Amino acid sequence: MTGSAGAPVVAGISVLPQAMEVVREATRAAAAHRRDLVLLHAFNWQAAFQATSVAEPRAEAEQMIARAAATAAEIEPAVSVSSEIVEGPPLDALIRRSESAFLVAVGDGGMTTGGGCVPADAPAVQLAARAGCPVLVVRREPPVAGPVLVGVDGSASSRTALDFAFDCTARREARLLVVRVVEPGRADDGDDVLIEAVAEVGRRYPGVAAECHTVRGDPGAVLVEQSRSAQLALVGARGDEPWRGMLGAVSQTLLYHAPSPVIVVRGLTATPPDGP
Repeated sequence: MTGSAGAPVVAGISVLPQAMEVVREATRAAAAHRRDLVLLHAFNWQAAFQATSVAEPRAEAEQMIARAAATAAEIEPAVSVSSEIVEGPPLDALIRRSESAFLVAVGDGGMTTGGGCVPADAPAVQLAARAGCPVLVVRREPPVAGPVLVGVDGSASSRTALDFAFDCTARREARLLVVRVVEPGRADDGDDVLIEAVAEVGRRYPGVAAECHTVRGDPGAVLVEQSRSAQLALVGARGDEPWRGMLGAVSQTLLYHAPSPVIVVRGLTATPPDGP
């Protein structure tokens, strides 16, 4: 797995209720991967002009950033923290910043509280579909102390997700749960490819205990259920569905319905078999 050397973890700071939980998870990720942390807030000038004082919304933004920086310092004092207040829509700002980031963290906007159809225009989904790096979508409630979960389907996208999952698991000193889901009625060519891929990547992470399972069912539903006992769930952006465009059905399902934080892995290249 390769990424930009020295690129920071970027946390999108907003007025959402889980804003400080985003800061906490982003700070832990920055510490684990030995990266700097950037706190980014997009300032809405239109709202500023509608307020009683133009200076008031700006002051509120600065107070929010200061609170976020204090929260990060409490969690991981050794992490270098900087802040950016930029003009324009938050989604556009985060997409631009993702091109030079190692990871971007955002809140889910309350997606898991609803059901039914998946609105593809939700900000977190749009960011996961268009970012230039992996995207961490954080929930309002802190994650449980379970394994790291990754869904694989044999595609190049899921191989990259598997690489990144091993790295995250090693840094979290956790165990890794690798799940392959075969849809009902679909031919199954066996577990050999899965076992071989896990063994290949696992050789670079001898300290990670990886557990592999193949399950029959709907991939999205199975992974959502497995995520209920996971501290983090990872999935490739498109899996074996390149025809869907920038985000596959399984990754969308996890974004909307998994209770755990979710990382949609994109913008990375899997490490070759003979790589370090």
